[in-house]
Amino acid sequence: MKNLILVLTFLLTTVSFAQNKNAKASIEVDGVCLMCKERIEKAAIRTKGVKSAIWNVKTHELKLIYDERKTNLDTIQKHIIAVGHDTKDMKATDEAYNSVHACCKYRDIDVQKDHKN
Repeated sequence: MKNLILVLTFLLTTVSFAQNKNAKASIEVDGVCLMCKERIEKAAIRTKGVKSAIWNVKTHELKLIYDERKTNLDTIQKHIIAVGHDTKDMKATDEAYNSVHACCKYRDIDVQKDHKN
């Protein structure tokens, strides 16, 4: 019994130390403009455990620094799709997408063309 307690204590300690409090990741998030940038970054930053979120308008890359003990990439992505932006792995509901400003309708080909100029 004593050995079992020691093994369990060791495993729990190992798991807690395996999580990184300054994990870095990047995910692809759809958007077209600076209003999208603000919305995406706010959604990510408001996720408990996210320390930094910077979205690049041209590359659609969201660079994150977050605490793995408090959140994970799925949770962060769920906050982003909730404000209307698709990620590579998750798609925003039509209701969430339709809530974004008309110039931010990144799924619309005409809007994409307008932002390339």
